[in-house]
Amino acid sequence: MGLRRLLLRYFPPGIILEYLEGDESKTRSIDLLNLRPDTDVTALVEEIRKGEPLITASCTEHVIYLVQRLQQKLGEKQNHKFSLFKVLRTHILPLTNVAFNKSGSRFITGSYDRTCKLWDTASGEELHTLEGHKNVVFAIAFNNPYGDKIATGSFDKTCKLWSTETGKCYHTFRGHTAEIVCLSFNLQSTLVATGSTDSTAKLWDVEKGEEVATLRGHSAEIIALAFSTTGDKIITGSIDHTVAIWDVGTGRIIHTLIGHRGEISSAQFNWDCSLIASGSMDKTCMLWNAVTGTHIATLTGHRGEVLDVCFDYIGQRIATASADGSARIYNAETKKCIAKLEGHEGEISRVCFNAKGNFILTASSDKTARLWDSDTGHCLQILRGHTDEIFSCAFNYKGDKIITGSKDNSCRIWH
Repeated sequence: MGLRRLLLRYFPPGIILEYLEGDESKTRSIDLLNLRPDTDVTALVEEIRKGEPLITASCTEHVIYLVQRLQQKLGEKQNHKFSLFKVLRTHILPLTNVAFNKSGSRFITGSYDRTCKLWDTASGEELHTLEGHKNVVFAIAFNNPYGDKIATGSFDKTCKLWSTETGKCYHTFRGHTAEIVCLSFNLQSTLVATGSTDSTAKLWDVEKGEEVATLRGHSAEIIALAFSTTGDKIITGSIDHTVAIWDVGTGRIIHTLIGHRGEISSAQFNWDCSLIASGSMDKTCMLWNAVTGTHIATLTGHRGEVLDVCFDYIGQRIATASADGSARIYNAETKKCIAKLEGHEGEISRVCFNAKGNFILTASSDKTARLWDSDTGHCLQILRGHTDEIFSCAFNYKGDKIITGSKDNSCRIWH
């Protein structure tokens, strides 16, 4: 066993150890959930070393440096006002999704026009148009943190894997019998998972371009999925009202989470994969123990369907977005609602935290995106200009750029 290199994970508060075991490359994550601006980093790393034999004396200084960098980011004050930088109108039909790469230097847009486009964030220049799908490109993702590959899932029942640098297609994954509506890379970038309206999810080998497993068990369409950070588990959410936890190695269901009385809209792990949050058309968000599959709490209060849920990156808070035009923030430990985000005049389809967890971004059918203080629930800024509903939005990691994608065929860059 040899330690090959250390990586600082860009979204959760932690570091990733990448090492060789025989000829196989493996990764292990170390959470730094308790890191604060005033933490003694040297003492913290020494404590980590005691329980992690991969961190030897020779690489301790590098680990300290990485943790200090993360600490500096936590300590940075941010009171950023966003202004419109560029409107990108080259899609000829509405956008479906937007996503940043690790650093936020590039982003991708999917569209009903059957293409995915790759953009340079700093200039707004189009770098590549990924063409080849025969129907709507609905689900898109970078293989973050690496960012050298892009996956696109389409209503044409296929998923394609592309080179970020050249825009060439590496593989076309065929096997689903209906539309692909969600996808995700594992953090190790060895697998892509696709979820389909054919009621199955499939796992695909990134290098070989082959199907690894078909996950069968849901009785209706799968519309949400997410890998655990270690990559050994995956969750799927279905309109059959359930969330399933699967073993990636065997392709078998570990637990079925039963309790919702409506279609699942969204499902997510928290960073250390101890919890799962699920949003549903039954107007609730449910919290589950990811290890035992048991129900922990039902987060109530919305008057309309819960359309999106997300954890902040340290898993302390959960944000929900609803068709009732509001978003809510709940404390993951107390299960109490700590803030109501009210002001949108239409349903909110997307909600996300910035990396530091102090801001929340929402996208709405009222043609605006809003920036909120996650502690107080106060609206800090309204991003106006789109002429139709906003389907998708995202922060870059640093939190100083935002992209919004709309039914008006355009994407906007804000910084």
